[in-house]
Amino acid sequence: MAEPDATVIGGGLAGCEAALHLARKGWSVRLVEMRPVRETPAHQTGDLGELVCTNSFKSEDPSNAHGQLKREMEAMGSILLAAAGKTRVPAGGALAVDRNLFSAAMTHAVESEPRVELVRREAAAIPEGPVIIATGPLTSDRLSRAIREEVGEEALAFYDAIAPIVDGDSLDRDIVFAQGRWDQDPDYLNCPFTQEEYEAFVDAIADAEVHDGPDWDRVPYFEGCLPIEEMVSRGRETLRFGPMKPIGLTDPRTGRRPYAVAQLRREDRAGQMWNLVGFQTRMKIGAQKRVISMVPGLNEAEFLRFGAIHRNSYLNFPGRLSPHGSLPGRAEVIFAGQLTGVEGYTESAASGILAAVNLDRIVRGLDPVLPPPVTMLGGLYRYLGESEPKHFQPMNSNWGLVDPLEERVRDKRRKREMLAVRAQKHFLAWLEEIDVACPSEVSS
Repeated sequence: MAEPDATVIGGGLAGCEAALHLARKGWSVRLVEMRPVRETPAHQTGDLGELVCTNSFKSEDPSNAHGQLKREMEAMGSILLAAAGKTRVPAGGALAVDRNLFSAAMTHAVESEPRVELVRREAAAIPEGPVIIATGPLTSDRLSRAIREEVGEEALAFYDAIAPIVDGDSLDRDIVFAQGRWDQDPDYLNCPFTQEEYEAFVDAIADAEVHDGPDWDRVPYFEGCLPIEEMVSRGRETLRFGPMKPIGLTDPRTGRRPYAVAQLRREDRAGQMWNLVGFQTRMKIGAQKRVISMVPGLNEAEFLRFGAIHRNSYLNFPGRLSPHGSLPGRAEVIFAGQLTGVEGYTESAASGILAAVNLDRIVRGLDPVLPPPVTMLGGLYRYLGESEPKHFQPMNSNWGLVDPLEERVRDKRRKREMLAVRAQKHFLAWLEEIDVACPSEVSS
């Protein structure tokens, strides 16, 4: 390939979305990904779009904020949603995938696109010309230094944790039962606790040996992925009213609701690997084996991946970037993904599509655009651009980001349904206004 029209740095979800959107608009794109030449503390493979944390993209219900964001992404031609649709695993009302098949589908989508040149090397500087930087929170040190020189300050940071994965054949099926809350599809496995078992489990977590960190007290955790030991430090009942809540479940052995429950979500289509939902941790490996074996039904569990914690960096978006995420003085350099301060897979991917939309417009001499703030993506970007820089923190999709309804609606479900209808109407109108349409097919 000759010199590309644009460079995309980072082969994660945001980078893949950006590169393919530009390619389908007729651009030639160089996608630079440092893995596997240069590894990160969290990635396991060199595949594009690798899912580091959970294998779930959260709810598909449009009345849920994450569901509405998916509808907006689908309307923009999201490659993530196309790949996820082909590699999904049962997860109730959530969109979850076989992570290996998913990253293989993302890699294939990029490698089979003739307008995209995939280059495996570390980007040590911001190149000239149109660029989208989507290197994520684990950006290499050399590129981080180059970015800091451009934005004029240190990056911010938070800690993110991942949960263990266990072998399905090692579960005690006499104890572990398949059931969804309130008789929904039984896509999750449940490990029921008595009160005595729960109290002993909490004590064990509180006493467990954890990995030392240089700045645990100074750098916050992302609230959506708190380690279980951090949750326990906030109160003995925190887990039971959080990831271990037993609401809507009945233990078939007793016919009663358990005191608490640990849930397992399928990691692969064959059901060989299961993720402990909400059990992110920074415990040392020996402590994880000891504590997790106290979960009823997991006393002989075989670990396929241990939980871990890593430091994530992000930029002070409202203090240093334009409303659409570009560098001051270089409108053709746009940031996307978790590096901008969005938190979550779909949020990152959606920002990659929007970055591509705006890079295309800027190069063609048009003004950059943002969706209306009544939409989920528009509300998210309003948060990024208008937050107080001194207190800026990463943000997931939520209905609190969008403009309130004109009328007061007391019923929460009805309110969210109305917000979703309004968001979709305005988002589709916005797409028609700016003339964005892009197919999102992924070959098998």
